[in-house]
Amino acid sequence: MPDATLLEVDGIETCYGLSQVLFGLSLSIAAGEMVSLMGRNGMGKTTTIRSIMGLTRARAGTIRFAGAEMRELPSYRIAKLGIGLVPEGRQIFPNLTVRENLVAASANRLDAADPWTLDKIHALFPRLAERGGNMGNQLSGGEQQMLAIGRALMTNPKLLILDEATEGLAPLIRQEIWDCLSMLKGRGQSILVIDKNVEHLTRICDRHFVIERGRTVWSGTSTELTADPDLQHRYLGI
Repeated sequence: MPDATLLEVDGIETCYGLSQVLFGLSLSIAAGEMVSLMGRNGMGKTTTIRSIMGLTRARAGTIRFAGAEMRELPSYRIAKLGIGLVPEGRQIFPNLTVRENLVAASANRLDAADPWTLDKIHALFPRLAERGGNMGNQLSGGEQQMLAIGRALMTNPKLLILDEATEGLAPLIRQEIWDCLSMLKGRGQSILVIDKNVEHLTRICDRHFVIERGRTVWSGTSTELTADPDLQHRYLGI
């Protein structure tokens, strides 16, 4: 069962220039918990992730990770605290090989007892072992997503964040990604995931946060979300 709060986002406000996107958004993730962030396109999901990671700094509110305030920290220090990001669009290094992508940022700064290694990533995604000498831009979209997940795991994060986990992937690859996330959850990995597949999210996530126009409008369990089709229709367009 989840225990202590790992990530706490409270009342953040984030702007791009004069355009405000987040209006007092809040969410939380406990250690060992898998949580989704849901909402229609353009409602602020990616901006929330960018605010957490320090890529677009929130101008107000608090963002605490493992008890430490980090809203003012630069992105590289946030990553070193133990947050691994699988960004929207994958953003792997196109001019590095698969192996180089995986080892470039590998670290065990937090002294994980059973750290991720190249061999473990290859066991998780055998295709990456087969494609180890290929350049990043020679991979299919599904292989690039596997590589992005593997690269994040090689930092041995306390929290793994995935922005659009299965967007644009073939059905078989999508299922492979969901199976991977289920396995990671079983290992006790804390996960924050954005995706549009409500069925899969409610099957494997512990809790969900729904946002609308930069505000948290609902939070609850998978059972509660599944039991409320009106809520899904109103905020998720289902």
